[in-house]
Amino acid sequence: MIQGTLYIVSAPSGAGKSSLIQALLKTQPLYDTQVSVSHTTRAMRPGENHGEHYFFITEQAFRQMIDNNEFLEHARVFGNYYGTSRKVIEETLASGVDVFLDIDWQGAQQIRKQMPSARSIFILPPSKEELCRRLRGRGQDSEDVIEKRMAQAVAEMVHYNEYDYLIVNDDFNTALADLHTIIRSERLHRERQAQRHDALISKLLAD
Repeated sequence: MIQGTLYIVSAPSGAGKSSLIQALLKTQPLYDTQVSVSHTTRAMRPGENHGEHYFFITEQAFRQMIDNNEFLEHARVFGNYYGTSRKVIEETLASGVDVFLDIDWQGAQQIRKQMPSARSIFILPPSKEELCRRLRGRGQDSEDVIEKRMAQAVAEMVHYNEYDYLIVNDDFNTALADLHTIIRSERLHRERQAQRHDALISKLLAD
């Protein structure tokens, strides 16, 4: 069985990473590509569903999972905890499915230490002005929260150079095409292709 690839995708809030991942998944079969569903202690937002967007749990339950070493990574962001289940990720990758992790730079650093074969993608907005406009356009956060997110965005974007790939989400369709290109390129990597076409290569090289 060919091991799936773990993709880490990070970006400041409002840069469009979640929308890009969801758009990509609509073009990929579930047996081929999936997004990791993280655990979080934050409140559920309108339109979100437990087990689909996040596993919404209490802080007490989250701390218990930390004590049990059940997370590949976890972090506290804007006063809430977020974490990625170790068991779910390892089992999914072992089945040959590519997995996308929508996490921040702190989580990405933790993942790289434990899974150095993971590939990472950072998504930038085209400008600070556009990022602020997108945050306001959500209509979900107060001005105080938006100001905090804008300040946090700069601190997050400093870490772009820790990632393998960089996408600027100016035009959504172009950014989506760039994401597709990255995935296609990784699947054409020699090691994965050699595993996938082992029988063919053996026949081609036979005397």
